[in-house]
Amino acid sequence: MPSENTAPDPLEQAPDPQAWAERSARQAAAFDAIGERYDEAFPRKEGQEERVRRLLDLLPPDAHVLDLGSGTGLPTTRQLAAAGARVTGYEISGRMIEIARRNVPEATFVQADILDLEPAEASYDAIVAFFSLLCLPKARIPEALSRIRASLTPGGLLCLSMVEADLDDAAIPFLGSDIRVSGYPREELRRVVAGAGLIVEDERIVSYEPEGARPEVQVFLTCRRGA
Repeated sequence: MPSENTAPDPLEQAPDPQAWAERSARQAAAFDAIGERYDEAFPRKEGQEERVRRLLDLLPPDAHVLDLGSGTGLPTTRQLAAAGARVTGYEISGRMIEIARRNVPEATFVQADILDLEPAEASYDAIVAFFSLLCLPKARIPEALSRIRASLTPGGLLCLSMVEADLDDAAIPFLGSDIRVSGYPREELRRVVAGAGLIVEDERIVSYEPEGARPEVQVFLTCRRGA
C-alpha cells in the first residue's frame, strides 16, 4: 500500500474521457477557424527562431525532432527540416495540418492532441513545444511533461515556451475564436518542469507585442531529460 506521502502519478490523473474529448474538439475547431490568420497575427517570432538555432547547434544533423503543437509549420517545423532534421509535427487542428503540409512537405504531420503522445511509440532526440502546453489546464501539464520526458532519448532536449501569466484553463477571445489557456509565473513554471524530471539548462525572457493584441512576456526554457 503506498504511503500517504507518495505523489500521484500524473499519467493517472486523467479527467472524464468524454469531457476531455469535447474540450479537445472545441479547441481544434477554434484553431481550424483561425487557420492562416495565426501567422498574420504573429509575423515576427525572433525569440522562437533563436531558440531553434541554439537547439540545432546541440543536435546531430539527422536528429529526430517532434514539434508538439506544430500549427502551420512556420517557422519551427520548416526551420528544423531545412537544417536536415527528421521532423514529426503533432497538431490538434486539421486545418492547421493542411496548411503545414503545404508549407513543409518534407515533414510528417499527425493530427493529435498533445496528450495523445505515447512514449512507447517513438524516441526523439529533441522535442519543441512552443506555446502549445498553454492550451492545457494546469492539472494536465505535469502529465504532458511526463509524456514528453519519457519520449526523449537519454539526454534528449526539450525547448518549450509559454506566455508568463497566472491563469488556469481561462477562456479568452483569440483572433475571433474562443480558446482556453493556462500560464505560470516563470519561477512556478521552472518548478513544474523540474518536477517532471527535466533539468532546466537555459532560460530566456522575451517581451513581445502581437499584431492587434496586448504586449506579453514570453518564457523560453531549454531543458534536458534527467536520468
